[in-house]
Amino acid sequence: MATRSRRLRKKLRVDEFQEFGFDINWTFNDSVSEEQIDNLVDHFIDEVIEPRKLGFHGGGHKEWEGIIATQELGKCTEEDRVAVSDFWKGKEVSDLVVSELYDIWWG
Repeated sequence: MATRSRRLRKKLRVDEFQEFGFDINWTFNDSVSEEQIDNLVDHFIDEVIEPRKLGFHGGGHKEWEGIIATQELGKCTEEDRVAVSDFWKGKEVSDLVVSELYDIWWG
């Protein structure tokens, strides 16, 4: 089998261009106000997403869902998953689910 050109590998998002990310879902408890939701999500972005150079694409109101990937071409790590999960542990949320890492283009 012939090897793919760098350009084709990039276009297909394979080999060195493969990207791993993970899904996240959580539900804010009924006791959490709109203002608290805004503050918690802001802290999540400021304390976990930005410092780790991750991106979060998602949203919600009481129930949130989204995908986390790197800001630049790359792969999220198991440490990124743990940091995201650890942030939400102990917060006023339930049904926290952080998926395993997967190929975000071919997963």
